[in-house]
Amino acid sequence: MKLARRLLQVGFTLVELMISMAIGLLIVLALVTLLIDVNRNNNEMSKTNRVIENGRFALQLLQADISHAGYWGGFVPQFDDLTLVGIPADYPTAVPDPCLAYTTPWTAAYITNLIGIAVQGYEIAAIVPSPTLSVCASKVVSPKASTDVLFVRHAESCVPGVGDCPALATGEVYFQMARCGNTAPSPAYVLDAYPADASTVNTVFPLRQRAVAVSGVTPACTDASVGFEDKRKFVSSLYYIRNYAVTAGDGVPTLMRSQFGLSGGVLQHKTAEALIEGVEGFRVEFGIDSLSDSGATVNFGAAITWADATNKVSPTNRGDGVPDGDYVHCTTAVPCTVDQLANATAVKLYVLVRSENKTPGYIDGKTYDLGSTTLGPFSDNYKRHLFSQTIRLTNVSSRRETP
Repeated sequence: MKLARRLLQVGFTLVELMISMAIGLLIVLALVTLLIDVNRNNNEMSKTNRVIENGRFALQLLQADISHAGYWGGFVPQFDDLTLVGIPADYPTAVPDPCLAYTTPWTAAYITNLIGIAVQGYEIAAIVPSPTLSVCASKVVSPKASTDVLFVRHAESCVPGVGDCPALATGEVYFQMARCGNTAPSPAYVLDAYPADASTVNTVFPLRQRAVAVSGVTPACTDASVGFEDKRKFVSSLYYIRNYAVTAGDGVPTLMRSQFGLSGGVLQHKTAEALIEGVEGFRVEFGIDSLSDSGATVNFGAAITWADATNKVSPTNRGDGVPDGDYVHCTTAVPCTVDQLANATAVKLYVLVRSENKTPGYIDGKTYDLGSTTLGPFSDNYKRHLFSQTIRLTNVSSRRETP
């Protein structure tokens, strides 16, 4: 009986217990290592996905705005009007200051330049000067070196008060196009601030809708029964890269946007708002329509001429809507000219996006070609991805197409 009791109480020896614990610790260590690796891989996948999402979103946002550049509610500048027989009177004479406030009504010449140049670009030099730019220095705050500034202008595509489009707002600037009758005023549009006094609205925006014939009689454009033409909000957007996201010095480059509107009682470009973090490189190039479909060089200062005047085919001094030659980058040393910007029919974007956090053990030794510009190697721990897209300025290029 005593021997049986002893056998029943026999367990692990101290050596066996220590071996078992060591094996258990090895298994736990392996599981912890696996868990850390999986978590690290998930974090890196999350960073990569974030970079891709930010890049695609940036291009999508920019494309949505740029694709409307030059839309003026159906208005066609004379220098783009292939039915014009005389010398165009509205060809831009200077590159406009894109951030000029509307403290007093803009001059007719300045408005002509705004309408005729739908997109503009400037370069932030490798060594950021102070002030940053000769124009818009108070709006382009803390820009990142070796990036670009882009301006996009057009009329809002929706009619105020219709659907989700905001209603007419006192003090905001609106564009109204002439559609009445066969003879249009010159210029055939109004660009002005919406007055607070309702009784003066039709004085500020006097253009009426196209007259409709009744019993074969077309009412005069001054007929009170003919309604006034729609007014569309004037849109001017400024895009640039700021060298921080939330607080100065945080080191997270961010895509910024400033839009024109009423701010502090003044019509001006508002304080820029942050859009997408991690956008580190931003280059803009313009496709210039400098040749007609007959191969002749454009000359918008002269009356239109045709290769086939009878059938109005192949203008010999107007563009055909297609970019010619290499795309142009507006640099500090060689800014874009009036002719280049007025004849831009496409925009090529390069957007370099980096992860917001570093990856231990990773070194970015790659170079990135942003058109005529090369960035890198950065030799740091951030992962990057380069996105590129060419956007056709449909409203400009389609006006120049001929049969």
